[in-house]
Formats: sequence, structure tokens, C-alpha cells
Amino acid sequence: MERLKFTKTALLALQPPPMGARLTIYDTEIPKLALRMTHARTQTFYVIKRAGSAMAWVKLGIFPEMTVERAREEAQKVLGAFASGANPAEAKRIFKAEPTLTEFFAEYESRHGTKKRAWPADEQRFRDYLKKPMGNYKLSEITRAMIAKALSDAEKGTAEKPGKSVATVRNIRALASSVFAKAIEWGYLEANPVQGVKVAGKKVSRDRFLLSDELPRFFVALAEEPNDTMRDFILLALLTGARRANLCAMHWTEIDLSSSTWRIPRTKNDEPQTVTLCPEAVTLLKARKETTGNGFVFPGNGESGHVEEPKKAVIRVMERAGIPYGRDVPNGVTLHDLRRTLGSWQARTGASLAIIGKSLNHKSLQATAIYARLDLDPVRQSVNTATSAMREAKAVTPEADNPQSSENEAA
Repeated sequence: MERLKFTKTALLALQPPPMGARLTIYDTEIPKLALRMTHARTQTFYVIKRAGSAMAWVKLGIFPEMTVERAREEAQKVLGAFASGANPAEAKRIFKAEPTLTEFFAEYESRHGTKKRAWPADEQRFRDYLKKPMGNYKLSEITRAMIAKALSDAEKGTAEKPGKSVATVRNIRALASSVFAKAIEWGYLEANPVQGVKVAGKKVSRDRFLLSDELPRFFVALAEEPNDTMRDFILLALLTGARRANLCAMHWTEIDLSSSTWRIPRTKNDEPQTVTLCPEAVTLLKARKETTGNGFVFPGNGESGHVEEPKKAVIRVMERAGIPYGRDVPNGVTLHDLRRTLGSWQARTGASLAIIGKSLNHKSLQATAIYARLDLDPVRQSVNTATSAMREAKAVTPEADNPQSSENEAA
């Protein structure tokens, strides 16, 4: 029986056995903890213990995804189960009681996730970036290195799926951190493997909006949109500056056409918002009410009952308008940029940052500050007004009106 003090360095240095053979080595610290290695270098941790006349093999995990430290912890749990009288099958069940990441994510959804306003986005991030590389691993088997690789792969992308922006990668990391934090809170783990994993690069604030020469083309292209629901949706996105999720779930019970207001009960920052509706938006909504009744303003065929993703229609409109589409496309425009377009034109027409922030339901002044640099026209107008006022003041200074005043001051 070969024994070795298990360390990461020692296990990585092991030479594989011949083809068809398996190498089994026992740990010197936990005598019943063993590592079995194949010719292909697959290294698997087991607890090996005699149970009656047979030997019980309880699989713990794959090295190096499961660290030596974690393997020892899990081995102690299984050996504790044996000591309490559990048979091998029961000991295996005890270990299997720990959920995989995919299994735990289902619990995370039911206990916490669905309370989040941005839950659909979290589901998509888990499905696209975390489930495939780590979903079948038990929570304790997931390491910091695995998290770092998943984030790196999301940033780099593939031939089929382009790499994601720094902001998106940060959101994926935040989701993973939140999931493992709940695993700790609910007693599954003792440490968060996301801790210490950094996302390289700086988050860049977008400042794209439709320019003066683009708006006429945009309106013409929008009028040519064959899907009436999508045409109205996109126009209302521009006229209200509302976020996509709020527009999708817009309900007639939230709208008061007599006062030209739309009361959103819950927004991204978990606060309600009252949106003022301009005359054109009111006209659009009156026409829609005649055709949609008293349910969702933008009904859909999915489980939610309302429109879920207007992306294809936005792409069609932008293509007809000759405006590039996409966050990662040079000078590209997205649906969210229509929200920014309203804010930018408010700034151009002299609205204060406080007014813009209120209309777009920004929680912090920092979120609104971007509009201060979108266009120089308001800045130029303000400077010109101030300098004109100074010139006018100079023409009526006391010195000009009373030549002796300067002499008196000198004395």
C-alpha cells in the first residue's frame, strides 16, 4: 500500500501508470483517503474502508477541481458517517446530499432569486457562462481557479459566441459571488470561491445616443416597421426613457391617461417611478388601448403574457435607418441607448441634471452625470450667457459711473 502526504505539488508530480492500469495512493494524514490515477492522468479522490467482508469505495471528487484540503474535509464526513454506524450506501448518500451547482441554483432561485428584479438576466448568465463549466460539480468541488477560467472564457468568447464586455463579466462574477454567499448562509459551504477572483479591465460608461442627423432616419425606419406592437414599443422606449423590462411588463392598471402618467410599481433600483407621458405617448397609448383591452400594453405569447425581447425588431429598424447596432459594434446603438437619447436631448434643451435624473429614475447623481458630457451645446450656452452678463456688468461698474471712486479706494 503506497502512501504519500497529499499536497497539490505532490499529486501534480505523480507519473501515470501504464495503459490499462490504475495507481492507488493513500494519504498519510487521513489514512482512509486515497487517490486513484488512470493512465490518462485522471485523479479521483476516494474514501476506502472495509465494510464487513468487502471494501467500500466512496467517490469524493476529481483533483485538482477538488482540492486536497476539501478532499480531507469530505473524507472526515464520510468516515464520521461510518463511525456512527452507517453502511456504505448510507455514507454515499450523506456525501451526495451536497448539491451540485445546478441543483443549488434551483434552490437559490426559489428562496432568493425570484425576488430580484433582474432575475431573468441572472438566469441567462448562469445558463450561458456558469452551468456548462461547473454545473455538474458539487459546491465544495468548485475552486477559485474554475471561477476565474469561466470569467476569462466569457471575456474572450468563441468563434460562435463573441467575448463579453467588462461590465457583463463583472455581472457574471457578481452572480456567482451571490450564489456562493447564499450557500454559506444556508450551511452548504464555509468559504466563497469567488473571493479574490478579479475582473481585468475598466468598466466603460456608454454615452451613445441618437444624433441630430440620425433621428430623421430612425423615425422613417420606425414608421416602416411591419410589426405594430414592436413599432409602438420602440417609439415608447424613446418617448418615455423607460427601461426594457418595465416597458415589456407595462400594464394598463399602471397608466392614467387623464393625468398623462405611468406609475411603475417596481423599477431596477426597487423603487416605484411615475413617468410623465408626453402628448405623442398618450396618443399612442390611446390607440393601443382600443386593441389590447385591459391587460398588458404589449401582450406576448410566452408564459409571462407580455413581450419579452424586442431585440430583433430594434435590429431591423436600425438596419433600415443605416445605424449600426450593438454594444460591441463601433458606434453601435442598442435599445437602452434610446433611454439615453431622451436624457441627452433633455440636456441639450437646458434641463438640469436633477430633472433628468428624476425623469429617468436614477438613484444617484453619478448615474445622471454622464449627460453633463454628452453634448457641449448647453455648456457653451451657459458660458456665453455668463460672459455676456459679465460684459454688461462691466459697462455699469461704479468706476465707470463715478471716476472718483477709484481715487477714493486708492487713498
